[in-house]
Amino acid sequence: MQVMEIVLFNSPMSVYSKKDDNFKRGDRVVVNNNGSTELGVVKNTLEVTKPELVEILRAATKEDNLTRCENCKYARSLLPEIKKEAEKLGLGMKVGFISTNLDRSKLTVNYTADERVDFRELIKILGSKYKSRIEMRQIGNRDETKVIGAIGICGRETCCKLYLNDFDKVSIKMAKNQNIALNPTRINGMCGRLLCCLKYEDDFYADMQKKMPKINSTVTTPDGVGIVSATDFLKETVTVNFTKDDSTEQKVYPLADIKIEKSKRNNNN
Repeated sequence: MQVMEIVLFNSPMSVYSKKDDNFKRGDRVVVNNNGSTELGVVKNTLEVTKPELVEILRAATKEDNLTRCENCKYARSLLPEIKKEAEKLGLGMKVGFISTNLDRSKLTVNYTADERVDFRELIKILGSKYKSRIEMRQIGNRDETKVIGAIGICGRETCCKLYLNDFDKVSIKMAKNQNIALNPTRINGMCGRLLCCLKYEDDFYADMQKKMPKINSTVTTPDGVGIVSATDFLKETVTVNFTKDDSTEQKVYPLADIKIEKSKRNNNN
């Protein structure tokens, strides 16, 4: 089914609506999301099997955008108070950020927790205090960073904040394939989880792992037989050591000039 993906401003998740030719990528719209009036932006059109659909009420107006800005300020002002209430109750949760729908009839408390949290008492307190419907939404560390935003180790704003809507699975093997030191400061993002960008070039590195010889393996070069001491996946070169008598000579060759026995290839699978 052809649908439009809409990224909500007050949520780390996307929603879907019937394809409407009146709207295009980048348009801001007001939607009815399970009875809650919310503002979002059209991301793209895609094919989805049996999606849960929301209704687009109208194109967002200047007033809607101004209201959203005011709501963001309002929600941020509530964060310290709500954190304090959760701490008073001794709840094992970290309140990440607060969001509200367009008419402020619903406050959403986005939190992270290692275990299940009984927040029924907290909902009663907050509902009475702010005269709004309270929704508790457990999110992951990546979701929190996506909404709040952060500067990555590359010096740019995190990819999740800029454009990622779905998080692909990232594994420690991807870092190993790229010969990155397994140091948390090198391979973890601001969310504390493995860097999403490890996934971007993984196919290339996994393919090169299969083509390259193993370190310390024996290979045949135009200058004879030697031992592999280093490989460069990006330059596609192999560094080979030649030992004669008590001296060692080192040369660098293009991968294409190296003859590798099939059983000696660097295949970690």
